[in-house]
Amino acid sequence: MLGAIVGDIVGSVYEWNNIKSKEFPLFRDDCFFTDDTVMTCAVAEAVMNGGKKDDFIDAMKKYGRMYPDAGYGGKFGAWVMSDDRKPYNSYGNGSAMRVSPCAWVMDCGFCARTGLWPTNGRECAKLSAEVTHNHPEGVKGAMATVDSIFMCRYYFGGYYGDYEQPINDNPVECKKRIKEHIEKVYGYDLSMTLDDIRPGYQFNETCQGTVPQAIIAFLESTDFEDAIRNAISLGGDSDTLAAITGSIAEAAYGIPDWIKDKAYFYLDEPLKDVLRRWRDNKCIS
Repeated sequence: MLGAIVGDIVGSVYEWNNIKSKEFPLFRDDCFFTDDTVMTCAVAEAVMNGGKKDDFIDAMKKYGRMYPDAGYGGKFGAWVMSDDRKPYNSYGNGSAMRVSPCAWVMDCGFCARTGLWPTNGRECAKLSAEVTHNHPEGVKGAMATVDSIFMCRYYFGGYYGDYEQPINDNPVECKKRIKEHIEKVYGYDLSMTLDDIRPGYQFNETCQGTVPQAIIAFLESTDFEDAIRNAISLGGDSDTLAAITGSIAEAAYGIPDWIKDKAYFYLDEPLKDVLRRWRDNKCIS
């Protein structure tokens, strides 16, 4: 989940000032956390509180009101400040940028033992989207992201059962399996390269116009930092693109300690507290 926060902070200064290059300082003095970080923490708290529908609604409204100027979209901001608890059929990329905590409660061991997908985190992911982004594309974007994260945890983590051997020493094969799954299950076209996308890519706040590009940024990466640079180099909704890519890349590569330390520098105490409670609750399966 910290990978999403890192991507958000690094991308914060490029959202409205796109840079179509991988050559930029990873952290600037004027970087800051945005709604992507706030809502990722809200989803984490909701998962820790039980991961039910009302948990997600309560946490999103709580943290949204704590950080009213974090940069929410118009409809989401209005929903946060209202007493309305119903979704509003959004297909914006907010459902995907905040979903990463759900992927970390999915049990890799269960998958290794049975060959079956664990359902707990995927159900959380679906609920985390549906409380606001209940349009099919909004749900799909969240689910494709959570599947990508879980598959990175599983394949790059070297889990295996009686039915296959671990492939974590072969990142090309790991990424091939993730790509094939996302294309088959969700219908996203992941065949384009970053060089194909970059010249014509513009600001896009939809799941369908952000999630495939974020996944491709991961697929072409060599390590965590490279993944973040790939995402931001596309332009577009830079902080959210990098948040989604960072959430996937963390599961594959981990995050270098120096990047973790820098990211914490930009967070305030309530958000750091969520991260501490998440770690102490041992939510990762």
